[in-house]
Amino acid sequence: MATVKLRRTASMWRTAAAGVLAAVTLGAAVACSSGDDGDESTSTDGRAGIHTTDPLGHSVDLDHDPAAAMGFYTTDVDILATLDVPLASTQPVREGYDSFPSYFPQDKLKNVTDTFVNYPEFNYEAVAEADPDFILNGIGGLEEAHDRLSAVAPTYSDNSFDGEPWLGHFERTASDLGREKQLAAWKETYEGKTGAAASKIGSAGLGDLTVATLNFSDNRFSLGCYAGLECGVFSDLGLSLKVGEEDEDLELGMEQVNQLADIDAVWFGTVRGAADDPDFVEMMNQLNASPQWRELPFVKQNRIYTYDMEMQYGSPSGALAFADQVTRDLTEQH
Repeated sequence: MATVKLRRTASMWRTAAAGVLAAVTLGAAVACSSGDDGDESTSTDGRAGIHTTDPLGHSVDLDHDPAAAMGFYTTDVDILATLDVPLASTQPVREGYDSFPSYFPQDKLKNVTDTFVNYPEFNYEAVAEADPDFILNGIGGLEEAHDRLSAVAPTYSDNSFDGEPWLGHFERTASDLGREKQLAAWKETYEGKTGAAASKIGSAGLGDLTVATLNFSDNRFSLGCYAGLECGVFSDLGLSLKVGEEDEDLELGMEQVNQLADIDAVWFGTVRGAADDPDFVEMMNQLNASPQWRELPFVKQNRIYTYDMEMQYGSPSGALAFADQVTRDLTEQH
């Protein structure tokens, strides 16, 4: 089984750089349009099914609409579910999870009866055994993945972990698969949710807060948004960013902790968002031993929050859930 890492910057306790996931020059996409009911992907020649070219230049041809699709990484499963693509009964999860994140659309997952661990080691044998009729592969930066997966079923590959904003990848995928109607429905839901949440945060007198996602590893802080999800949500909630959506991650040593003094609230990613995650607890014990850390405004005001680390990789349900998380944290606990 092959092993690969998704993170390109140091995370608080998990994996390091994603050097193998290099960006690939994009090929031109073959235009697709959805049927009247939004459940059929058609090419310009009117054939049913999926007939397109993925962002990495692979031709993708499936002569029928997917009936048992698989997402190669967890975020791919969420994208398929959000786009109303029927799922195979077996799907992958990442190490540390025995099921999907709770914020995934559970009604779309009701036919999934079995899972297998597929990250950080990839289990191509389990993929073949699941017998999907279509595979969405967001780990296209690993060249062997497309070749091995396309031998099982028609595969649409994208390098979703190239450091570019997740939303662009999602929009391209939806368009290529002829699921523009489902994409538009998700955007309407997201805009409605973040609009209402921004009003709630503003009414609570918290709209002027400066916020950030924060990691701490090897005695160094890292601030930034890997796939842009958290920064995008913060902005859509009307909050100010310590590190902007287009900025490089900010790396600071412990001796530079005073540079965090202009932040009002921070979020750390943990397994399932648990505040009692052993690694998170150990990290906080280390930080709380520092007098400089204890003097930071967000520490004094107890505005240190956790969220499910899986959200950082970018997916439609993750964006909705992170908006809910931030709104609850800011308005229900203070």
